[in-house]
Amino acid sequence: MRHYVYGGFERFWHWAQAVLILFLALTGFEIHGSIHFFGFEQAVAYHSTAAYALMVLIAFAGFWHLTTGEWRQYVPTRENLLKQADYYLSGIFRGAPHPTKKTPLSKLNPLQKLVYAGLKTFLIPLMVGSGLVYMFYRYPQRYSVVSLKVGGLEWVAIAHTAGAFLLLAFVITHLYLITTGQTLTSNLKAMITGYEDLPDEDPHGPAASA
Repeated sequence: MRHYVYGGFERFWHWAQAVLILFLALTGFEIHGSIHFFGFEQAVAYHSTAAYALMVLIAFAGFWHLTTGEWRQYVPTRENLLKQADYYLSGIFRGAPHPTKKTPLSKLNPLQKLVYAGLKTFLIPLMVGSGLVYMFYRYPQRYSVVSLKVGGLEWVAIAHTAGAFLLLAFVITHLYLITTGQTLTSNLKAMITGYEDLPDEDPHGPAASA
């Protein structure tokens, strides 16, 4: 049965966040000297602009989650957690049925809830916080230079870089899991159109997407 699963703002937030994260990764790699594309100074400027845009997006998304109650989608649960992990590790390759059912009111399986909760409560705050400290460690005012007095940027750089690699690993994994829906492109189409074909009520039927 066809259901409207992802609303307009949810889809906009998803794609805008994906583009900004990938662009931040690109410019971040150039700042570290791993690639050469824009030039160092331009990469720094683009990275800072994209970071501000991401923070604005996060603020709007946070307001949307709170006012619509969508934050409940990310509350972790232990129910079927091990079954879900086993499904991704081996069951999916054996054609096993999906252990959880996806509905418009329950879009995420237990493993997704755990991962996304970690993203929202730990990894994203780590990236934003370390990025802000890095940007404003020393910044010019009209008549002076103000310092946050954090004692050094080494730990900030390590935290920010480690978080960036974790975030990039999530994106790569997410891209793979997109292909594990009912068809190769069903999850992708759902996040573009908002509509997804979900099975009829059957507690044992395959359903949940990546």
